[in-house]
Amino acid sequence: MTPGLRVRLSASSQSPMSELHHVYLIPGMFGFGRLAGVDYFAHVRNALTERFEDAGHRIITEVSPSPPTSSLRHRARILAKTVLHTLRDETGPVHLVGHSTGGLDSRLLLSPTSKLGIEPELLGWTARVRSIVSVNTPHFGTPLAGYFASVSGTRLLYALSLLTIVSLSVGEPSLSVFSRLLASLGDLDSLLGKDSKIVSRVTDVVLRVVDKKGRAEVSNYLQKVRSDQGGLIQIMPEAIDLFNVATEDSANVRYGCVVTAAPLPLQIKLARRLLSPYAAATGAIFSTLYQLTSQRPRMYEYAQPTAEQQESLRWSFANAVDDRSNDGVVPTLSMLWGELLWCGEADHLDILGHFHDDKKPASHIDWMMSGAHFTRIRFSQAMDAIARFILRT
Repeated sequence: MTPGLRVRLSASSQSPMSELHHVYLIPGMFGFGRLAGVDYFAHVRNALTERFEDAGHRIITEVSPSPPTSSLRHRARILAKTVLHTLRDETGPVHLVGHSTGGLDSRLLLSPTSKLGIEPELLGWTARVRSIVSVNTPHFGTPLAGYFASVSGTRLLYALSLLTIVSLSVGEPSLSVFSRLLASLGDLDSLLGKDSKIVSRVTDVVLRVVDKKGRAEVSNYLQKVRSDQGGLIQIMPEAIDLFNVATEDSANVRYGCVVTAAPLPLQIKLARRLLSPYAAATGAIFSTLYQLTSQRPRMYEYAQPTAEQQESLRWSFANAVDDRSNDGVVPTLSMLWGELLWCGEADHLDILGHFHDDKKPASHIDWMMSGAHFTRIRFSQAMDAIARFILRT
């Protein structure tokens, strides 16, 4: 963390010094906890730990091993079991920080009206939850989910999962490695016919790049993406409309959100995209994702910002935020739920610390060329806002 970027938490935002805060990080769409040596939440965990320690507080962070594309109910049950098995008898408040669909898992789990099939005595810990922070969460759904549920969308989702693993593991792959990866992805049509040889070959291409010790982890992860996509259907705007009717906020929990938007794809400078074949290819993929996510169904509206939120959005983005604005995966106005903690230009994984880092040595690795130009300063500001919200009494 660059010195001088963090904002010290004021005394009024601090909780009693004796409290031990338990923060649970919940991954979202095609996310994970740790995979093939990659710690998905490493930057967020380190940033929050620094801020809590600076403020004189103790923090324990845990990651929910949520399956990447399973149903919200299944993911919420896994989150509940994770907290139950790791919280034990320790004291202190609990906070849930969910990225993407992880925010929906948190809302569903804490809703007084949810029926998850878990014995009430196993949910006694929920009385200790003080806050839920949703980061780039599709509270009003995302049109991209409908596309991912289609035949061609399934192939793209699988390809994105592979690219995420490769880029976060080793950074931008060499031309030879990237060419082999693209050649393997060309056979993804066969995946829909359950051709295990094709699955194995594509996975092997990835495993030649990442740590071979992670072979079983990567194979298991890709199998989950391929075999269980119930969550994708549930976060379509048409389906999330019912989710919002049936799910209530807990009266004892504070809800906050982090909201981002990427620049229009046309604003990705051609020169930057042609720096490498990887940048050019991922830039083209991001443009496709952006266009698909910008197509809101006419009958289903996103959040209507309050006057205060509208002012924050107006000052935080170069372009006016409307129904077409998004981070490449989730519409910007779909991310609003509760108090707006921070907003700014970023794509779906930038906000977790996975962005292009010009500073040497680079500690942040980008996943896709989006043109957002996210920086350490913006990341620090977002983490400041989350920490302040969690520690507020």
